[in-house]
Amino acid sequence: MLQFASALLISDLHLTPSMPLTAQRFFDFCEKEAPQVEAVFILGDLFEYWVGDDTSVSSPFQQEVKRALANLSTRTKTYYMHGNRDFLIGSSFLKKSGMTLLPEPTTVDIAGDNYVLCHGDSLCTADVGYQMFRRWVRKSWIQKIFLRLPLQWRKSIAHQLRGNSQVQYQATIKSANEHKTNVTLDACADILGMQSGARLIHGHTHLPAHHQEQLREQHWQRWVLSDWELDHPDSLKPRASALMIDSGGVRYLDLIKNS
Repeated sequence: MLQFASALLISDLHLTPSMPLTAQRFFDFCEKEAPQVEAVFILGDLFEYWVGDDTSVSSPFQQEVKRALANLSTRTKTYYMHGNRDFLIGSSFLKKSGMTLLPEPTTVDIAGDNYVLCHGDSLCTADVGYQMFRRWVRKSWIQKIFLRLPLQWRKSIAHQLRGNSQVQYQATIKSANEHKTNVTLDACADILGMQSGARLIHGHTHLPAHHQEQLREQHWQRWVLSDWELDHPDSLKPRASALMIDSGGVRYLDLIKNS
């Protein structure tokens, strides 16, 4: 089991050239806060979307992110877990960025306590349609077929899926059925039971909070990581935070106030 005295955990940055302020905060994070701990864990959706490692060669933006990560990985251990937007990040980009890929879920020891880490989309089991879609796109043979398509086709498919996801999310919010896109107690209990854990950390839902939860005889704590959004202050409240764990306990680090 991985063991560290201190760590920072982030997820759901959705980095893209169209969000330069968010991207710049990430670059600053790699230089300022991240090197102060023993390990950094990125729990998925670092990028808005990823259609293959071959795209980074022709993308100055992805090259810039890669350089920031490569520099960070020389100063502190940097771990990555696939999200629902960038699960196609492969060995080539990981090697060049210096990140170590973690399976989902993973249990780590930070400051003497065990934490179960996952991206979080697998916990949203009330959304049956999405879980079926997730199972299909995570199949290796499906991914191999997709990665053999022309780059422009892959980008077009990704844009279409992003558009559909945004429409469905807005419809869910308007219909007051947010529970469909949130995690379920059953899923949390199952993953913690399999890992023999009582502390769970994930992202995906964009609902940062600390929860004390229970299902039948099982009790646990759950921390949800924040998404990052600094480019649309008129429509959304700016937000960016990381979860800090060290000998002082677990706490959210506001990266806007510290910018």
